[in-house]
Amino acid sequence: MIDTEFVVAGPARRLRALIRTAAKALLAVALAAAFAAPAMADRIKELASIQGVRSNQLIGYGLVVGLDGSGDQTTQAPFTVQSLQSMLSQLGIQLPPGITPQLRNAAAVMVTAQLPPYAQPGQQIDVTVSSLGNAKSLRGGTLLLTPLRGADGQVYAMAQGNLVVGGAGASAAGSKVQINHLSAGRVPGGATVERSVPNQTLAGDFIHIELKDSDFGTVQRVAEAINARALPGSFGGGPVAQPLDARVIRVRMPGDSMMRVPFLAELENLEVTLARPQARVIVNARTGSVVMNQSVTLAPSAVAHGNLSVTVQSTPMVSQPNAFAQGSTVVAERADIAISQESGSLMMLEGAARLADVVKALNSIGASAQDLIAILQALQAAGSLKAELEII
Repeated sequence: MIDTEFVVAGPARRLRALIRTAAKALLAVALAAAFAAPAMADRIKELASIQGVRSNQLIGYGLVVGLDGSGDQTTQAPFTVQSLQSMLSQLGIQLPPGITPQLRNAAAVMVTAQLPPYAQPGQQIDVTVSSLGNAKSLRGGTLLLTPLRGADGQVYAMAQGNLVVGGAGASAAGSKVQINHLSAGRVPGGATVERSVPNQTLAGDFIHIELKDSDFGTVQRVAEAINARALPGSFGGGPVAQPLDARVIRVRMPGDSMMRVPFLAELENLEVTLARPQARVIVNARTGSVVMNQSVTLAPSAVAHGNLSVTVQSTPMVSQPNAFAQGSTVVAERADIAISQESGSLMMLEGAARLADVVKALNSIGASAQDLIAILQALQAAGSLKAELEII
């Protein structure tokens, strides 16, 4: 539709009409941008961790009792009997010399747990119990009081409780049926923290944020997001966040110690729009799995694929002497070897910049998973596969 005012009016009115038209166009662009889908972003807590805020591994040796005849065989696991005798002696029970109890309802186990950061005495944590001897099953057992120690040899928790084993099994007359694993279980809330681990992360003037993956682009964007959100007046002079390398960011803490926890809570929930990751193809040579990320591209190339198979067939042959001959029966083997090779036609793979197009081009070859690994290696060597090929 033509604006009649724009056609018949003078120069001044033409200019005003042109300004109104441009304003409408700018308003339409602004509304489209406002209602457009937001860019995908990740929170800092999914991308990085705070240096010093970490869990600690605990380990202990204990006994599980109350098993239904599925415990350790004492002749093959003598340490179970020694542990039981030591425990009974602490309880005031002394076994007569030379007597070795034949236990069927007890098993020696290793107890492991993760002590979370800032755990305080009295807090309960889950423990994992795993058989150390030759017990058939830990189902229905009870873990006796077990001290859990850290790498420094100090006791940080005490574990005890009933095991939860996610499996079942039965055997009779030489037949056996088993579902899941019976030699390990968990005790939910089975350990009580007795000692806390000192942590001085929040006591200093700076903290260090460590990215899970090293990337200069990501570390710069995280620092920019923190600096854009933080109030410079509360942190003294200079930028709040400063990248040190491709993984670590140094962040200045607020001067008021009471504001440090709220600051870190807000910092972890900041959203960061990530740069495109490095193009990478992960190949598992043992299972034939191939995984590639969204940055993988493929240049135009030609691929010829054919299979070579070798078949060896062995046929036994018996040489039988005559009835009155002075000989014996001899058994020999005859081997037939055949080689067959399928014809592989030359196929053209178009250049692809999207992951879906790359997958479509590779599927058009019709190769198996193992053959696809060799093709990917050849494509990378030829410079057609624009990605880093990692074999695990």
